[in-house]
Amino acid sequence: MSVQIMSVKELSTRLQKDEDLYLLDVRTPAEYEIARIEGSHLLPLGELTRRLDEIPRDQNIVVICHHGIRSLSAAMYLESHLIKDAYNLSGGIDAWSRQIDPTVPLY
Repeated sequence: MSVQIMSVKELSTRLQKDEDLYLLDVRTPAEYEIARIEGSHLLPLGELTRRLDEIPRDQNIVVICHHGIRSLSAAMYLESHLIKDAYNLSGGIDAWSRQIDPTVPLY
């Protein structure tokens, strides 16, 4: 199995179309306070295994981190636990800020 990847441009397009996406941010609370995509849900990577039941299984999940490394790990974990519609956001919040929404702070 390979993890599905979503670009920030694709995410932006899908959000503009009001697609039912669950944005799962796996960064730390401090990082989330600095910068986030509106409507995202914070669930730090270190808490993912014990809070797996909080993630909806009836929506496409887009996993977000700073640059796309932690989110890739989280998406792989979700996929291994039969959450088949999990996507890794390529480039993370950094790419979102640089390419989509410059009002989201870089850090």
